[in-house]
Amino acid sequence: MPSVAIRHVEPYTDEWLQQPTSYVRQVVDQLGAEVVDWWEGPCDPRDATLKLADGGALVWDEESGWRLGTFVSGGRGAHTELAGVRYLGHGLLPKPERVPSALTEARAGVGASTAWRPCYRSHRNCRDGFDVALAFYTRLVGA
Repeated sequence: MPSVAIRHVEPYTDEWLQQPTSYVRQVVDQLGAEVVDWWEGPCDPRDATLKLADGGALVWDEESGWRLGTFVSGGRGAHTELAGVRYLGHGLLPKPERVPSALTEARAGVGASTAWRPCYRSHRNCRDGFDVALAFYTRLVGA
């Protein structure tokens, strides 16, 4: 019987800080030319911002997943502020190929999207297995 080892990444190390990058890059690839720029934000919670061609932005964070809104402020190393926020739904890490249709639904105000912020987890729960879920996307990129 094969043994399976689960490796947790030590919180606040460089590896831990970079964990969401592979997942976000896959979402950027799925959205294609719709994304004009993107960057990683700070931690607590870890997040990333995708500036969209229409002037809007998608922000992902490790507590509430993806949200869409009008870009107000933010930049590399700073949390992004959005106006008119709508959360895409479909969980904290929806499959990258699911994000484009979830974005379409959020723009139309239908589907699983909502104006209410979901809270799937707290960024303070560093040993809850979320790093294992992120590692799945890192392995996909490295393959």
